[in-house]
Amino acid sequence: MFNPNFSYTSKIVRPLTKISASREIILNSPLIPKWEVTLRREAIILSAHSSTSIEGNRLSLDQVSDLAFGREVMAARKDKQEVLNYLKVLENLDKLTEGDEITEQGILNIHRMLTADTLENSSDCGVYRNRYVVVGNRLTGEIIFRPPENEEAPGLVRELVEWLNSEEAKELDPIIAAGVAHYEFVRIHPFVDGNGRTARVLATQVLYLRGFDTKQFFCTDDYYDSDRPAYYSALESVNQKTLDVTNWLEYFAEGVAVSIDAVKERVVRLSSERLREAKRGQIALTERQMQIVEFINTAGKITSSDIQRMFKISRQAAHKEIKALIELGVIKSQGVGRATYYVLD
Repeated sequence: MFNPNFSYTSKIVRPLTKISASREIILNSPLIPKWEVTLRREAIILSAHSSTSIEGNRLSLDQVSDLAFGREVMAARKDKQEVLNYLKVLENLDKLTEGDEITEQGILNIHRMLTADTLENSSDCGVYRNRYVVVGNRLTGEIIFRPPENEEAPGLVRELVEWLNSEEAKELDPIIAAGVAHYEFVRIHPFVDGNGRTARVLATQVLYLRGFDTKQFFCTDDYYDSDRPAYYSALESVNQKTLDVTNWLEYFAEGVAVSIDAVKERVVRLSSERLREAKRGQIALTERQMQIVEFINTAGKITSSDIQRMFKISRQAAHKEIKALIELGVIKSQGVGRATYYVLD
């Protein structure tokens, strides 16, 4: 059976500690309302953009967002289809799992969904490669390494799946298990195309099944896309003779730490000290109301005019937002007349 080779280093342990602390803040925040849906949506859109961008997709983040909301986008058909496929997979991640285990058929189904209507040969969707491919750096064009032979790929995937479902793997930190799955899948390179996207979805699925990101708030793909040379360099750092993935896991853990910290910072901005001390529990805010609270946390106060400018809305509409937040007990007014402004209650 597959047995990963790695060592725990300070560059792995430190990010894991930071991740744990940030995750606790997010999950225990008193201001985690129905805008969880918004956070999840943003993470899925960012993941779809970043993961496809790594592999050459030319759509901008705004275009990906438009596609996610059903709006028409002027772009190449293949680019649009790749993004739509990725969005579909992430939006249905809970339905693509069988119980609490990763399965070989599940991986094949994910690949089929990710590559539908995008490959030159449709028969390559959801099936192992029947011709040899090499792993190259899309930025430089150079060959990074040559994966196992065609006939070895199915068996290696099954060994990886068996390991992921083993007690040994389940006892590991979810970040480590996801990082190992990500690299090993890229190394096996079992498909003609779409291996990177499938590997990144597999890592996301591992985190989801291990209960780490059941709400799908976190997007690690943006970390990879923000510095693609570093991503490729981390993948290339693994010695193909020893397959020691320590360096890769250091990079992977840091990426998760950066990603989860971004979510934490947003949650912290939405959670004032007074609200935490009052222990009011969950408060349902709309996306617009969230931005108003963020503004107050940053500037200390907000006026009706500020809200009008922020959202390009009328004075009446701005007062409607203010009234709703006052009724929720989130903000209160200060001053009188034209000098009136609002602070967190």
